[in-house]
Amino acid sequence: MTMKVNSSNYTKDQLYRAVARAVAEVLKTNTMVAPIDVLLHMQRITKQQVDDWRFGRIAYLERVTLGNLGKMNRILRILDQYCRARGLTPSPSVYRKWGKGGKRIVLRFSKSGDPNLEAAYSRHYVDTARPGGAGKAGGSQAEPGNQGNSKDRI
Repeated sequence: MTMKVNSSNYTKDQLYRAVARAVAEVLKTNTMVAPIDVLLHMQRITKQQVDDWRFGRIAYLERVTLGNLGKMNRILRILDQYCRARGLTPSPSVYRKWGKGGKRIVLRFSKSGDPNLEAAYSRHYVDTARPGGAGKAGGSQAEPGNQGNSKDRI
């Protein structure tokens, strides 16, 4: 049985190395890490699946992720612990539907729609120590949660 991932045991989880590698890859080109980018690097989702979700062709992203929901939850927990340990700053973000009339539609990540799980999927981790870290948008193209602007950052 797998233990619940927390700050004292996350480095012992079998998914830790894969998450750490994915974060390192994302940080080579961005000053921000988003769970979607990590899942892409871990090959848990494809770019096409993300695009289909962003355009509303997939109801929620978990529907197409590779791996069970427990594994996705562990990846999110490890990502959170790892990024915080590296000194990356968590930043809430909002993902809105792309395409005609989509700017008002907030996308769902999970089947359940649980607010804590949705927040975990949409939370970005910003490397504020690097130049451009406070404002550079990464590959996930979400809008920061602390801005009232309804336009997606690209």
